[in-house]
Amino acid sequence: MRSSYIATSFGSLYGWNVTFRRSSLALAILGLLENGPLHPYGIQRLLKQWGKDQVVNVGQRTSLYRMIVRLEEAGLITAGATERDERYPERTVYHLTDEGRTICREWLAEILTTPRNEFPEFPAGLSFVMLLPPQTACELLAQRRERLTKRIAELHLELGSEVDGHPVPRFALLESEYQVAVTVAEAEWIDSVLDDLRTGALTWTPGPA
Repeated sequence: MRSSYIATSFGSLYGWNVTFRRSSLALAILGLLENGPLHPYGIQRLLKQWGKDQVVNVGQRTSLYRMIVRLEEAGLITAGATERDERYPERTVYHLTDEGRTICREWLAEILTTPRNEFPEFPAGLSFVMLLPPQTACELLAQRRERLTKRIAELHLELGSEVDGHPVPRFALLESEYQVAVTVAEAEWIDSVLDDLRTGALTWTPGPA
């Protein structure tokens, strides 16, 4: 499996290699292009339309364009025709290359089989919670718990979504199922911590450990 990919199809023309590390956004672009050629705006629109923006950060269009340039330099996608429409600027359509299809499959296999520490912010914050008074930590965690409740409700609505009057197939909602499971588990864990903070079973003296 290759979590990073040394691309030579483009760079070899100039005597250098492009080291390309996988990312959620790169995988999403390759995955969408499996369905056929798309221009960048079409990629961004489908990511949002299919709810993939819940698991892939596509908030900044510039990030999407930069990733497309990198994928093209790595030889994983290639530019095709330029679409022209009086209502929009010219749009370059991109195609998935054979190498891109191979790399997409390898990345998928590695992601699904191998857990990786992605260094989320919440555990990092918990590792320094002793800097705050226990009461303050309790109040802040209670606020997070409220937001998790709202998030769980939103995810359940997404799981019940329909397209043209028909339920969305389960395979298209697996990431949402996973998010529900993870978010519910976090909420239950926070509940246990809040109980211990409120009863005094968990306490500390604020300051450096």
